[in-house]
Amino acid sequence: MSKWNLIINVGRCENCYNCVIANRDEHVGNDFPGYAAPAAAVGESPIRILRRTQGSAPMVETTYLPVMCNHCDDAPCIRRAGDAIRKRDDGIVIIDPVKARGRKDIVRSCPYGAIVWNEEQQAPQTWFFDAHLLDQGWDRPRCQQSCPTDVFEVLKLDDAEMKKTAETEGLKVLKPNLGTNPRVWYRGLERWETCFVGGSVSADLDGRVECVEAAEVTLSQGSTVLARTVTDGFGDFRFNKLAGDGSTYRIAVSHALGGVWRDCVLSESVYLGELRLAPHSTTDLRGGADA
Repeated sequence: MSKWNLIINVGRCENCYNCVIANRDEHVGNDFPGYAAPAAAVGESPIRILRRTQGSAPMVETTYLPVMCNHCDDAPCIRRAGDAIRKRDDGIVIIDPVKARGRKDIVRSCPYGAIVWNEEQQAPQTWFFDAHLLDQGWDRPRCQQSCPTDVFEVLKLDDAEMKKTAETEGLKVLKPNLGTNPRVWYRGLERWETCFVGGSVSADLDGRVECVEAAEVTLSQGSTVLARTVTDGFGDFRFNKLAGDGSTYRIAVSHALGGVWRDCVLSESVYLGELRLAPHSTTDLRGGADA
């Protein structure tokens, strides 16, 4: 049977909040019996935009991550709530607006923090995939309909097709270690989960400091070379998709004008700053301590 899935394209979100506003426009003050009671005018939104800022000036990267109910196939909230929450055959999770009234414990059952408490209604609520609109023939929820940068992409596929799509396109879910089998997928999640290390290479040319283009830069751990790149026209280089697990990396730069190296311990993304080339005979004197 075909089931609803949502793909979120990480890197396209610009924090415009259209999805949040559209969701509130749809639900604040509007009662949809069988789906949800009216959302509160004041309170936490079931669609949130998380922010992660990495690096330091001038090499800074900000990533925005939309998060909401994952419509898990093995949802902890259902195990907690009993008949107050149901899983539809099309994959959508619905919190019953009547049976769940007064059940604040349901909020705490979600390991993703995707269930909010409606103080006005005394009920837990979440993003229910705009099932009331889909059931009327809509082919997408309001968040997708309102997004100007195509962050959201809805697919209705059977589980085997969705699994194949996820494997082919490298889609991931949040916190896979929980084993909840979410139906919300992320494309490019490594931008949120991994780190980068970068820097700017320069040289002293006749008393002038100049950017060095096309210098070869090597990333290594111990005796193992992990990646190579070259500096751009501004002398900048960057290595992406690195684990921020406290590992030590060595950055070595080589060019006809000289060389330089730095070691850095990577727990968060690092901009190493300016790496000034020195004649090859004195390269070792230009190395640095942990960044």
